Amino acid sequence: MRPESVLLVSGAALVPWLYVLARTLPSTARVGHWNVAWVGLDALEVLGLLSTAALRRRGDDRHRLTAAATGALLVVDAWFDTVTAAPGGELAAAVAMALCAELPLAAVCTALALGRGRRTVHDDPRLTLGRRPTRR
Repeated sequence: MRPESVLLVSGAALVPWLYVLARTLPSTARVGHWNVAWVGLDALEVLGLLSTAALRRRGDDRHRLTAAATGALLVVDAWFDTVTAAPGGELAAAVAMALCAELPLAAVCTALALGRGRRTVHDDPRLTLGRRPTRR
């Protein structure tokens, strides 16, 4: 089976599962290792931002891959921060972080992943493999 077919069938099969989850999951849960989950997510974001910057600085096209993954992580972080926040100050802080940091960074990452603002060896003759890019 072709990968496109597997993805299509899998995506379609998950639609009824979403309904099951929405109807059966409790609205609250007590979980262990909550701190580890959030530190792990933020650590992945740090790794993604730093690796995207380093790859792009070298003119390496693989920065688009790390940018795409990092953008997705930032959107997930914004989503879970806001939907898990307690009403009041905690929710206000989560919304502020989402609007002022996570979502704008996700937009930058998405633009880089899609090739906007290109700065690669193929586009810029000042960039050569194995050398640091020159300043503009």
